[in-house]
Amino acid sequence: MPELSRRRRFLVLAICCLSLLIVSLDNTVLNVALPSMQHELGASISGMQWTIDAYTLVLASLLMLAGSTADRLGRRRIFLVGLVVFSVGSLLCSLAPGLGWLVAFRMVQAVGGSMLNPVAMSIITNTFTEPRERARAIGVWGGVVGISMAAGPVIGGLLVQSVGWRSVFWINVPIGALALFLTLRYVPESRAPRPRRVDVVGQLLVIALLGSLTYAIIEAPDAGWGSTKILAFVLLALVSLAALIGYERRRAEPLIDLRFFHSAPFSGATVIAVCAFAALGGFLFMNTLYLQNVRGLSALGAGLYMLPMAGMTGLCAPLSGRLVGSRGPRIPLLLAGTFMGASGVLFAAFEAQKTTALLFTGYVLFGIGFGLVNAPITNTAVSGMPRTQAGVASAVASTSRQIGQSLGVAVIGAVLAGGVRPGAGTFLAVGRPAWWIIAGCGAAILLLGALTTGRWARDTARRTAALFEEERRGGHAAAKA
Repeated sequence: MPELSRRRRFLVLAICCLSLLIVSLDNTVLNVALPSMQHELGASISGMQWTIDAYTLVLASLLMLAGSTADRLGRRRIFLVGLVVFSVGSLLCSLAPGLGWLVAFRMVQAVGGSMLNPVAMSIITNTFTEPRERARAIGVWGGVVGISMAAGPVIGGLLVQSVGWRSVFWINVPIGALALFLTLRYVPESRAPRPRRVDVVGQLLVIALLGSLTYAIIEAPDAGWGSTKILAFVLLALVSLAALIGYERRRAEPLIDLRFFHSAPFSGATVIAVCAFAALGGFLFMNTLYLQNVRGLSALGAGLYMLPMAGMTGLCAPLSGRLVGSRGPRIPLLLAGTFMGASGVLFAAFEAQKTTALLFTGYVLFGIGFGLVNAPITNTAVSGMPRTQAGVASAVASTSRQIGQSLGVAVIGAVLAGGVRPGAGTFLAVGRPAWWIIAGCGAAILLLGALTTGRWARDTARRTAALFEEERRGGHAAAKA
């Protein structure tokens, strides 16, 4: 890709951020709309879980395929296709006649979404080649998540209260159309010099693993953990995982290059992403149901209540990007784990929902922690990898986020489905284990942030980068011969 002027680089960043905005808005807007959808469609808690997890599962399953396909066929081309599919899927969701159709159309949305965020991140990492400038660009990228979290609940609340839940999908269409126009006009095409081949078997095993695991967690409260159906899906998940690891280790060009995980920072970023987004998915799911079904707030009222959390995320995300650029990922990760863990403890041990002051304090703590965690995840995942494989590396990080959110909604929803009945007291009692899970996610981020950002961890990243560099040189030598 030719060197672009500074102004053009930041224009490309803005265009890529538009794609992140519609995907992130879709999640936060939809959470506020869940109670209205539940009432109109007559859905259970598990039905609401599937409206979220059908999207995140398909997204997680296809992200790495989309990343490697973009490296091969052209990042701009795949990005454009993703914008079209996501916008069409959003329109179909707004027309869904029932829960089953809505879940199906959410899966269409996810196919398009899988071509957006990892490909956009690959475009960014190939546009911003200087490490400090790239870290700041990623900080802006993370800030868009905060903006969407701040705007999403309010926009969603306004739309649900004034027009209805179907309108939450309409906002994706004009934003998608604008991003499509700007991409055609300003984003240059780029490809990896030596992209990987399509790994069909690996892709199918990933789908089987994620789908069976999530199905087992969501449906277990109704069917029972000891039921034949649930045990069969758990067994399928375990067999798929073992087969995936065995197959990918033997393949010359795997879907998931396991050598990436020789780098402690990369491995840490992957697990931290799962923990952070599991906490986010569970946090949003819990609070949406609590604020509307227990406190009796309107959709708009619930969105306004969650503004302290969303606002702090928006403020802290760009600050985190600057910290990563100037001091590295260690400080943001340690602070993120501390604040997210403290928020979980406040709800679990002190029942923060009982008073508005404590409730808002918990929201602020979580917002600060989540705002700090995104930039170091992304930067660590892509910074130690060769630019030629940026699509695959960033797709692994994005996949980890979606897996985390799927598991967070599935596990927290399963906890709630086990005993929630009308009434604040019952909700608080049943929800306490869920808050301890969120606190545990914060503790894991703190621990992994400390372990994977030291000198030993950086040495493993350098050795991993040397493996890919040696392979690249060997490939060039073979081509010349």
